[in-house]
Amino acid sequence: MDRSSAVARRPAALDRLGQGAERILRLGADPRLGLALLLVAGAWNAVAAAVPDGGPLLDGAPYVVLLGAILLSGLAAVAVRLPAAWREWRRPGLPPVAEGALVRELELEAPPGPAERAALTAVLRRNGYRVREHHARGRWGLAAVRRGWSRFAGLGSHLALVLLVLGAAVGTAFSSETTFSLLPGQQALLDAPRPGFTDAVRLDGFHAEFGTDGRPRRLDTAVTFLRDGEAVQAAVLQVNRPGEFGGYLVHGWTYGPAATLRVTSLAGRPLADAPLALDRSLNGRPYAELELPSAGLRVTALLIDAEANRLRVGVASGARPLDAGDLDPGQTVRLGAVEVRHLGMTSYVTFLSRRDPGMPLLFGGAALLTACLAVAFWLPRRRLGLVETDAGLRLVLRGERFDRPARELDSLAAALRAALGATTP
Repeated sequence: MDRSSAVARRPAALDRLGQGAERILRLGADPRLGLALLLVAGAWNAVAAAVPDGGPLLDGAPYVVLLGAILLSGLAAVAVRLPAAWREWRRPGLPPVAEGALVRELELEAPPGPAERAALTAVLRRNGYRVREHHARGRWGLAAVRRGWSRFAGLGSHLALVLLVLGAAVGTAFSSETTFSLLPGQQALLDAPRPGFTDAVRLDGFHAEFGTDGRPRRLDTAVTFLRDGEAVQAAVLQVNRPGEFGGYLVHGWTYGPAATLRVTSLAGRPLADAPLALDRSLNGRPYAELELPSAGLRVTALLIDAEANRLRVGVASGARPLDAGDLDPGQTVRLGAVEVRHLGMTSYVTFLSRRDPGMPLLFGGAALLTACLAVAFWLPRRRLGLVETDAGLRLVLRGERFDRPARELDSLAAALRAALGATTP
């Protein structure tokens, strides 16, 4: 093979490569493919939310591949349609006379001259149309488009889906979620411990009010957010009103009773003096255990009367129960080698701390999608053609889907007839 034949074959190979890439790009931009991928993703998320322990379905490689396919489909749709939308907006073409087009005939005795053409162009521009003069087969005409920029809204909706997919992918890959329970005065980090991370929350108080039917009227959780051990921000968390600090959303997730117990030896030596969260359940009632390693004992507390705040307190050594008794707030009882005093009831709160770096992308994509749909429905593009015929002029107007511009067509036809009448001697 000589050098000239090799050089001649290179353009042919490049042409085939370019044609193959274009076919792949148009296949990816096919709206049917994009819709199918979105339906599959929706079904995937629904299954993951419905089945127990469905989280791994969203963490595996297949789901990442699906999100990548949606992302590439959206980008391909923009890449294929953007040049055509730009060309049409800058240099509008004549709309086809097909189904969905509205047509009016304007009768003229003679072809429009320069004055009539200028008057017709001025009418369309006053009505918001971008106008381009058109000549084909010896016929004069005007091609116009109104709100041609709204076609970019359709492309914006593809970009919105891209943002939504990116937000979901970033959230799946980098989000974190932590739960922890606190008693008043206690504090905890907002995430798993790591070097240099000091963002924390302290529970200052929990206030609840209930109606006669038992339903909560007010569930307020007073907290203070901390950084480097210093108070930075105080907040009151309410139902559906989480706190925000350092990129974390902090919810008051659940709450429950806590009993403040003082345990001392018979000699008066303090063994425990702190609230005890009754965050377990025994026979359907709040329950907790307190280990006393220095005495080799375990103290149990069971809330047997929620209205009177009465506790059944027991002492055990290993698995062997030693003694038990009932206590109302303020009472003290001797149980074996210790004395237990019921100082009163308080509450513990379980917090849910979540960080999702993909949330701004999700909100941005949702806002962009809403704006694009609003433009598409309330500010649709309209294409207009005014073409010279044997009988005069033919006015063709096309709207977008769900758009019926019949009233605008009648108004334009009347304005164009008036302009022609004004220029006729």
